[in-house]
Amino acid sequence: MVPSLEMTSDMMIVFGFLIFVTILFVFEVVRVDMVGLLMMVLLPLSGVITGSQAISGLSSNAVVSIIAVIIIGDGLDKTGIMNIFARQIIKFAGKSEVRIMASIAGTAAFISSFMQNIGAAALFLPATNRICRQLNVPVSKILIPMGFCAVIGGCITLVGSSPLILLNDLMASWWSNNPSVVGDKTFEAFGLFSVTPIGIALVITAILYFIFFGKFILPEVTSRPGPVCLLNHDLECVYGEEIHNAYELNIPSGFQTKRLDELKIRPLYHSTVICICKHRKRDGRLKVYVPARSDIIEPGDTIGVISNGEHIKKLAQDMGWELCHELNKLNEIISPDNAGITEAIVRPRSELVGKTLHHVYFRKRYQVNPLALFKGDKVFYEDISETKIQTGDAFLLFGQWEKFHLLQQKKDFAFTEHIPGEIMHPEKAGFAIGSLVLALVLALGLNVQLSISLLAGAVSMILTRVLSIDEAYRGVDWMTVFLLAGLIPLGLAFEKTGAALYLSTSIANLMQGALTPLVLFLLIGFLTSFFTLVTSNVGATVLMIPLAMNMAVQCNADPRMAALLVAIAASNTFILPTHQVNALIMRPGGYKVIDYVRAGSGMTLLYIGVVMTIMYFFYGISG
Repeated sequence: MVPSLEMTSDMMIVFGFLIFVTILFVFEVVRVDMVGLLMMVLLPLSGVITGSQAISGLSSNAVVSIIAVIIIGDGLDKTGIMNIFARQIIKFAGKSEVRIMASIAGTAAFISSFMQNIGAAALFLPATNRICRQLNVPVSKILIPMGFCAVIGGCITLVGSSPLILLNDLMASWWSNNPSVVGDKTFEAFGLFSVTPIGIALVITAILYFIFFGKFILPEVTSRPGPVCLLNHDLECVYGEEIHNAYELNIPSGFQTKRLDELKIRPLYHSTVICICKHRKRDGRLKVYVPARSDIIEPGDTIGVISNGEHIKKLAQDMGWELCHELNKLNEIISPDNAGITEAIVRPRSELVGKTLHHVYFRKRYQVNPLALFKGDKVFYEDISETKIQTGDAFLLFGQWEKFHLLQQKKDFAFTEHIPGEIMHPEKAGFAIGSLVLALVLALGLNVQLSISLLAGAVSMILTRVLSIDEAYRGVDWMTVFLLAGLIPLGLAFEKTGAALYLSTSIANLMQGALTPLVLFLLIGFLTSFFTLVTSNVGATVLMIPLAMNMAVQCNADPRMAALLVAIAASNTFILPTHQVNALIMRPGGYKVIDYVRAGSGMTLLYIGVVMTIMYFFYGISG
């Protein structure tokens, strides 16, 4: 029998806060980061923790790690490394949503087996966003599976998650403090791969769970396949009759080679060829050009065209070209993540005033495509390259966002809206990879605290000028930071007041008479899973391992297996966005708390079921 505890007023206050937070989460009374801020204010006012403890979450290992790893991820993304990764995923998975999900989730789980799961998830976030935008796949269908598998991947090795890292130390401490219980039995520590069978089984189960049930449990996001719409509402009101979407056309073998200006595509069809994609005979790779009027269109080419539905069908029919129903070869090039349409107004002191676009070789010089000209109170689609440019003329331009940032530096145009994207720096890729390697070596090789290791990598990104410090600040998702920083003191209050110990011992004593080894392990699994939702996974582990080992001895079960179960069950945290990974993907995925409840409830039960099954048949927990 585990000694009973008495309920105190502080415990009652903490349980009240737990119910209060749950209501705020479920009914979404306020935004989730506001819940965190409320906890930082209300907990010290109630007296259950001190003011310094209430704000300690801001300097916690988890929060500092998230800030640092987001900066590292931004640096990798800015140098184009994540673009390369995204291309490989697309090449393997094609356009299958299921294969994309399985590829990303499986890779995240593998990386998470030797790197902290929050780091793995943060590094995959930019690439996942790029892949989803390029393939027109709702990111909400991918991020929860990726996040869940990143959490589960920490169970593949003994260094993949904080609870498993603590396991042997906590077991050794209990073993040395209970000599009368263990007798002459020698303590045996778990090895690096002792948990691997359980971790692999969990990852496979999670991926299969989302493959078969994803369409029912993941949030529906309106996303329609087909041409990519490139105009925002304001631009569509002015230019939208003729310019609306990007289309891909293939040039058949029977087409007679011609120069682009000979085809008269703009005057006849009010359409603009924005790129020509040719196969290089030497290596079979694609070479994409921003077309000039003298460029040739020949059989085997793929061209990108800005037009509307009526004009593009007529163009394809008259020319005998194949109109693709969706973007294939040009998917990455015309992806809204990489390129788009913006409006630019000619400045008074622009060197373009009095000249024509053709005269200054505009396309060749700036690598962007003029689509239309707004002059006076009229929109022109034809002969805009031969029209003399005047101050105040507005051009509608299509191009890569990076090219627009370079054009903006020329001071010839004033852009009417913020330009997405940024200038990529592939020449800095070596520094970015070096910064990541530095963080990994410090954390895994030299056993430096995770937050310090990741912070060293983030600082290295800034010192090597992969990112400026302002860009680093802008990249941090502060909603995630304050959500976690506010929930950490709630977990601290749960442990400090004894509320967690009271709840666990009360349940254990209630079931004392029915505790067979199998029932005991089920109870340990569910208790740990609950505590890891409302406290930190480390807190749940520290609390539950001594308790579980004591209960196992009383039931003639193996205390080592009880401790192992606690360390694994401490990663069973899917129902609420309280885990760092779940909080990280919440805003990028557009998730609500109910989405985690819907997807996480089944995953939680499956998690416990798989762990119990593997431990029963392969680890001998039956007694």
